[in-house]
Amino acid sequence: MTSAVCPETVAEAEAVQDRLRPLVDLVGPGPARPRTIAGLDVAYAERGDRLAAAVTVLDAGTLAVVETAVAVGRAAFPYVPGLFAFRELPALMEALGQLTTAPELLVCDGHGLAHPRRFGLACHLGVLTGLPAIGVGKTPLLGTWEAPAATRGSWSPLRDGTETVGRVLRTRDGVKPVFVSVGHRMDLDNACAQVLALTPRYRLPESTRQADRLCRGALGRLPASDLE
Repeated sequence: MTSAVCPETVAEAEAVQDRLRPLVDLVGPGPARPRTIAGLDVAYAERGDRLAAAVTVLDAGTLAVVETAVAVGRAAFPYVPGLFAFRELPALMEALGQLTTAPELLVCDGHGLAHPRRFGLACHLGVLTGLPAIGVGKTPLLGTWEAPAATRGSWSPLRDGTETVGRVLRTRDGVKPVFVSVGHRMDLDNACAQVLALTPRYRLPESTRQADRLCRGALGRLPASDLE
């Protein structure tokens, strides 16, 4: 497990992705009515390499917060395009390990299949935990698309060449869309349905919003000496 989370070189990190990629289940279909959904997000200090990883478990029916966990640490890998997940994985796995509530779906602030190496954070976390996982990105890492219609629920394919790697999904009328891709043990139709269920009021899933608030708050409580 350690080597799959904390490689020391670019070559080792790419080898991890190559080894784990065939384990990704892109068919799913995944839970149609999950009872608990975990949102995962990471906040970075303005200076230095400190970060806070947060997991917020929601009741899928009410979107009320059931449990939260935070792990504060340092970026575990240099910034390398296509390998960004390795910066965050140790802290995210630590936060997930603190939970006493087992989430039935992971919603990552990032990407799954819609990744240059077809193995984004949602894929990596899904394979490591065995849980269904999806990625919901604010911006794309790659691909071409046409703008979906302006109404909530409209979507268009996100394509990389001839391959469909995700969907551009409108979660609010007339508001910028999000970029949804499968991570593990989900199909794309279900992934988009879950995202729409998580966005009754805002553009981003409530799972992401709550996790974002939690990790930013954790960083804000650190003494200034810890942020260097």
